[in-house]
Amino acid sequence: MTSAMRKLSISVPPDVAERLERESNASAYITQAVRDRMRLDALDAELAHQGITITEQGVAEARARRAAVEADWSPERRGALRERARQHALDAAAGALAHPAA
Repeated sequence: MTSAMRKLSISVPPDVAERLERESNASAYITQAVRDRMRLDALDAELAHQGITITEQGVAEARARRAAVEADWSPERRGALRERARQHALDAAAGALAHPAA
C-alpha cells in the first residue's frame, strides 16, 4: 500500500540546497529529517508535560560535563564508541528504509 504524497515547493538557503543536491533522494532525506524533528518535538512536549524543562543553560552544562568525561578517554575507547555509534546509525537507517512508515 502506498501512502498519498504531496508535492511541495520550498526555498532553502544555498548551503542547504548544496547539501540536498548531493542526495540521491532529497525528498526521502528531507522527510527523515522532518520526522526526526517531529520526534524531538514530541519528546520535548512529553518532558514538559512531566514538568521537565530543557533550557539552553542546562544543555550547555550537560555538554560541559560530557566533554570533561570524554577528555579522560583513551583514543582507543573514543574510536570504539565512535564505531559503535556509527553502526547504530547505520542499523537505524536500514530499519527506516525497511519500514518507512515507522
